[in-house]
Amino acid sequence: MNEFFFKAIREGSFNEVKAMLEKNPVLVNSKDTRGSTPLILATYYDEKEIALLLLDKGAKIDAVDASGNTALMGVCFKGFTDIAKMLIDKNAQLNERNAMGATCLIYAAQFNRLEIAKLLMANGADKTIKDNRGNSALDHAKTQGLSAFIDLLE
Repeated sequence: MNEFFFKAIREGSFNEVKAMLEKNPVLVNSKDTRGSTPLILATYYDEKEIALLLLDKGAKIDAVDASGNTALMGVCFKGFTDIAKMLIDKNAQLNERNAMGATCLIYAAQFNRLEIAKLLMANGADKTIKDNRGNSALDHAKTQGLSAFIDLLE
């Protein structure tokens, strides 16, 4: 059943996801074969309505996948500003670190997601955290020559 549940999330089948959750509530914090939770998968596929449903049903907002990424980290990587705002508004942790030591802000810098970086900074993201290679978000911005990012982070 899990594989069908995760497939429904990837396909954006809200009603199907809702029906499966009503039938089997423990699915809300289950994990797929790659270690992703339903919330991580929904946000990664830009399925805000499904993400809100999952949170309403008790999804753990800061649960991590096999690489230590949270849902908020994933949207910072993908560039889904609306979902990032929603997760931040629902108190997702901004400064969690994954297996590589990356934070949401580091991902925003690495993938040139300036609007998300502004959102993170406005909500208290720690710009001093360094990844496992010793690089901060500012270091990543400088490496790529992202002047707007550099201005934001200096």
